[in-house]
Amino acid sequence: MTDVIIVGAGAAGMMAALYAGQRGRQVMLLEKMDQPGRKLRITGKGRCNLTNTATLKDFLTHVGSDSRFMRNSFSTFFNKELMELFEALGVPLVVERGERVYPQSGKSLDIFLALIQKLEQMSNITIRKNCRVESLLIEEGVCHGVRCADGTTLRAESTVLATGGMSYPLTGSTGDGYQMATAAGHSVSPRRPALVQLHCDLKIPQELVAFVLKNVKLRLTDENGRQLSEHFGELTFTEKGIGGPIVLSASRIATGPLHEGKIVKAHLDLKPAVETATLDKRLINDLNSNGNRLFHDALRMWLPAEMIPLALQHLRIAQFKRLHQINGEERRRLLMFLKDFTFELTGTGGFEEAIVTQGGVSLKEVNPKTMESRLVKGLYLAGEVLDLDADTGGYNLQLAFTTGHAAGENV
Repeated sequence: MTDVIIVGAGAAGMMAALYAGQRGRQVMLLEKMDQPGRKLRITGKGRCNLTNTATLKDFLTHVGSDSRFMRNSFSTFFNKELMELFEALGVPLVVERGERVYPQSGKSLDIFLALIQKLEQMSNITIRKNCRVESLLIEEGVCHGVRCADGTTLRAESTVLATGGMSYPLTGSTGDGYQMATAAGHSVSPRRPALVQLHCDLKIPQELVAFVLKNVKLRLTDENGRQLSEHFGELTFTEKGIGGPIVLSASRIATGPLHEGKIVKAHLDLKPAVETATLDKRLINDLNSNGNRLFHDALRMWLPAEMIPLALQHLRIAQFKRLHQINGEERRRLLMFLKDFTFELTGTGGFEEAIVTQGGVSLKEVNPKTMESRLVKGLYLAGEVLDLDADTGGYNLQLAFTTGHAAGENV
């Protein structure tokens, strides 16, 4: 028997353990892998973008599902408090482009080590590795602990489910928590990979794979032409489609319709700083001033070299044509390629490459102040197991840390 059992030693679980332990609770932190914090150690490409310094109002615009759910817990533990915590634990931080916060060392390992070393120093916290929880012990609407896969029964006054989602399953996030929450009577919305590459119907030339386009705009529209999202920044071409920061953010909107078999189109603006009419005038001038240049050679005036094979695929203009031979319809096609290159999305990458999971335990069934289940007394939920996800940029880790903090302060 102990005061608190926490299932899952990821960002949310370790944070819950820290704050429950600081309140004097006897805590048992259970991790099914041989080491805790595996996903935390690889997040942000190994650099750990742990939060974002955006204002609360702006931050919430980047959170999916019901962002209002986070208002209470953010009022007591937000980006400022998280940054102060890690700096107090000996990890200097830096704020980079897009208000993203990283450890000064650029190493995720420093964030993990600061947390785990603090937990290991606390005599009232026990960490058990290689301990897979099979089910929750629930009797008459009250959670009394857990049953492990080896048959062991562990009892506690409070239990925190912080098992993560389904992204990066090799780190231990295999969806166990959703099954336990469902068995406890909770509603769990469909889970889909989010913050992930998007697949499309383009045939990507090999020279374009891994090429980065900077300062471009990506719009997504549905089958009726209604705009679903719009993002500005960097985009990367992949063997199966597109990736990069703006694609990851757009994928949060696209993943639902795509997994339901709906049509989603991507519109790429390669010259977002120039109005269409202005660009058309420039094209007319360029064509008139360089009349004897061959079309494929002249494309370097408007596109990076790596983009030219893709442009030639789609423009249907003979590459050895002289610019003075380009007619009005061909110029219009070139203009549209530069301002509204449109292609259809066909799917997304899987959970093995997704940064987060979209979907999870219904927020309506969880107390936003305490993270306690509204259905089962003594059961708390934190982190990615909840139906909470956000854009790339440090928002998701802040959600995990804050919900873990709320649970730790209330168990």
